Amino acid sequence: MMRLLSPQLQTFLAIVKYKTVHAAASELHLTQTAVTQRIRVLETRLMTSLFVRSRRGMLLTIEGEALLRYCHEVQELEGETLSCITGAGIEKNISICMTGPTTIMHSRIIPDCITVMKQFPRLLLQFDINDNENRVKSLRRGESQLAIIEHSSLSEEMEKKDLKLEHYILVASPKWKKRGLRDIIKNERIIDFDPQDKMTFDYLKHYDLFDLANKDRHFANRTDTLALMVANELGYGVLPSEFAKPYLDKKYLITLNAGKSYPHLLALAWFPRHQQPKYFAALINVCT
Repeated sequence: MMRLLSPQLQTFLAIVKYKTVHAAASELHLTQTAVTQRIRVLETRLMTSLFVRSRRGMLLTIEGEALLRYCHEVQELEGETLSCITGAGIEKNISICMTGPTTIMHSRIIPDCITVMKQFPRLLLQFDINDNENRVKSLRRGESQLAIIEHSSLSEEMEKKDLKLEHYILVASPKWKKRGLRDIIKNERIIDFDPQDKMTFDYLKHYDLFDLANKDRHFANRTDTLALMVANELGYGVLPSEFAKPYLDKKYLITLNAGKSYPHLLALAWFPRHQQPKYFAALINVCT
């Protein structure tokens, strides 16, 4: 099949995928010398280094990450472009990866994207449900094309649209219903996602409760597990109101602080594309 990417770029992609020159050479049925020469030619033309060697294999530089995003964009458009040129009616599935936190992906993003998936039957969506800071790295490396990230993680070269605010509420076990808020905060542990998760701290600071709070914390890096721990009196914490609603409806959890919420702003981010396909624009619009 005809490819729009040059042999040098195909070699570049093979090294990215397999991490070593040896493995890339085996995949491409070339000698290691030939693979190395192709990369040198590419780096000379671009006047930059694309890889650094490490114990984990060949890792991309910042310039290499930018080139990888370009290659992925070309691959997405390849089938459609060849079809227009040859008139052969070539059809090719197009894969898009979207990465985001558990709560918003489950409650909003995935349900909203169903209409787009039905509208574009050749679009294959991968939802990477990811609650750690690797979402930004995934976007930079071209492993995902859309990422839901904090405003503090945005960079100037990214494009973005703000999402509807998430509202975090303070929750506890229904067995603590008769206890006062200050009693719980002073004597019980907090349950958060991981040591870098400051959402409960931010909530308490917002309502001038932080200085009173016991700072000991349990951690659970799945939101449903965190809710289960709270329900079983192991501590209290914050959850997005959309995620917490079924737990509250079934009386597995109760709200503290009179149900007052803390607003949290996230953005849908992506890198600029030379041509924004209709399916890509549709995903952005439906999510924002």
